[in-house]
Amino acid sequence: MTPATPPTRVIPATTPRSELDAPAATRAPDALDLTLDPVSTQQFFDEHCERRPLVVARAEAERFDSLLSDEDVERLICESAIRTPAFRLVKDGAQLPLSSYTTDIAWRPGSFSGTVLVDRVAEEHAAGATIVLQALHLHWHPAAVYCRGLEAGLGWPAQANAYRTPASSQGFGVHHDTHDVFVLQVCGHKRWRVYEPVVELPLKNQRWSRDRDAEQLGEPVHDITLQAGDTLYLPRGWAHEATAADADSLHITVGLHPPSRLDALRAALSECADDIEFRRSLDADGELAGELLERLAARLGRDEVARRARRRFVDGRRPILDGQLSQIRALERLTLQSPLERRPTVIAELERAHDGATLRFEGKQLRFPAQAAVAVAAVHAAGELFTPAELPGPLDAASRLVLAKRLVREGFLRQPKP
Repeated sequence: MTPATPPTRVIPATTPRSELDAPAATRAPDALDLTLDPVSTQQFFDEHCERRPLVVARAEAERFDSLLSDEDVERLICESAIRTPAFRLVKDGAQLPLSSYTTDIAWRPGSFSGTVLVDRVAEEHAAGATIVLQALHLHWHPAAVYCRGLEAGLGWPAQANAYRTPASSQGFGVHHDTHDVFVLQVCGHKRWRVYEPVVELPLKNQRWSRDRDAEQLGEPVHDITLQAGDTLYLPRGWAHEATAADADSLHITVGLHPPSRLDALRAALSECADDIEFRRSLDADGELAGELLERLAARLGRDEVARRARRRFVDGRRPILDGQLSQIRALERLTLQSPLERRPTVIAELERAHDGATLRFEGKQLRFPAQAAVAVAAVHAAGELFTPAELPGPLDAASRLVLAKRLVREGFLRQPKP
């Protein structure tokens, strides 16, 4: 089957243009350029996103080493006492039993469970097992910053796993993912066979079924070998399998989770809980009052749909607080003339009201009174260094300093490194 062509798209409506056009100091590094260049973001959306795979071949063997190098994998496995579920081993489509390569280390008051047995992992890897480093965006800072950069550029949640596969081995059999992916080939090379979708744009609960879906596959529509520095984009639903041939391979798979139209409808319906007509018991014959659809439709305006999606996205970002111990210790030396900057990894939304303002970011909702609203808006929009004394609005000097210190404590601002 050939996937239906979605309408022409621009940068997602869930990401305000102000976020994308903001000065570099207010954003994470441009992860989209690292991922796609020389393909532009607009070309990606116009020609590939949810449509068809994209291969960006480059002669740049060290392009992705700053995210996770082969040496980094060695250190994580051999030197960090890594624990599950941050890593696992898979071979020929099956996960090896955790008990065969991890142990629990007794300690008080608890124990270090699922701790790596380095010698066993090394033996299994040499025998063909793929090392999977899971959720790198949660515990490996370069990957966290990279994923946040993608999130700032796309307005979608992003996650990252890494796969270290020995030569002539395969970690997973053919399958499809229920999210879009960027594959970043870090070192070595890997052969990918890609098949047209059996289920187009599957939802999260429409996972690959070996018995049901595999028999419907045709011949591969792409048979490619990714070299170090190459990028592969696969829309969700495109079945694929990857094999390391005559060389070891390390690649990072970045999962992208754009909100669907079904998500938008569910979010609007969830808000209908404040309407008594939706809370009434269902008639025995199953009939729904006709005006219910009209009441639901009234909540599906473009601005409202975008607001809900944006709020869910912003609220769901996890803090990236490198250096926060030092930031808090330095607060006692913060003065009205101390330079400050917005943390480049913060994605935030400012909501204004007649009685004040609410700053939403990373699961937090910081509410400020009306007299602080102008200063908070300036901080939210800051693209360069500033001092508390330079904040606009009616706050007196002492209040500006209190505001600045609070936003450092909450992880929105920081004092730049000397």
